[in-house]
Amino acid sequence: MPDFHTLTWATPTDHAELADVMFDAVRNGPSKYTPAQRAAWVPERRRGAEWESRLAAKDIAIGRDRIRILGFMTIEGGGYIDFAFIRPEAQGSGLFRRLFDMVQERARAAHEARLWVHASLMAQPAFAAVGFSVVEHQIVQIGDQDFQRAMMEKPLVAAV
Repeated sequence: MPDFHTLTWATPTDHAELADVMFDAVRNGPSKYTPAQRAAWVPERRRGAEWESRLAAKDIAIGRDRIRILGFMTIEGGGYIDFAFIRPEAQGSGLFRRLFDMVQERARAAHEARLWVHASLMAQPAFAAVGFSVVEHQIVQIGDQDFQRAMMEKPLVAAV
């Protein structure tokens, strides 16, 4: 299992490598989705102005070894986690939890009331393990493929 040497916040120079992590996780990692669903979800590595713009609106926690980024998780205003991807060789290593701790700390510092995510079938157990619960099961369509996912949330402030 990979050893993590650096946890930090991404800069725009990391965006191309983040696309590699996402592609690797979806297309090469263990999956509860069919090959056709995986190809529709991430048909190719993300790039270009749309990718750069989407990432620019987020704080991005990254974990890397000595060579490359092994995983990342994003947080944006309102406590929304848009991306959470771990390369196949780093899955199950604790990297998800370490990235989540960074994101949760950032959300608490911003006084967010909750964290929430649209979690894939693979991500749901990891989010449940850090305190998220399912609000709603959903089916979304990407291209000609239907995908099961769940909207999950974790309150960050105690109810009064």
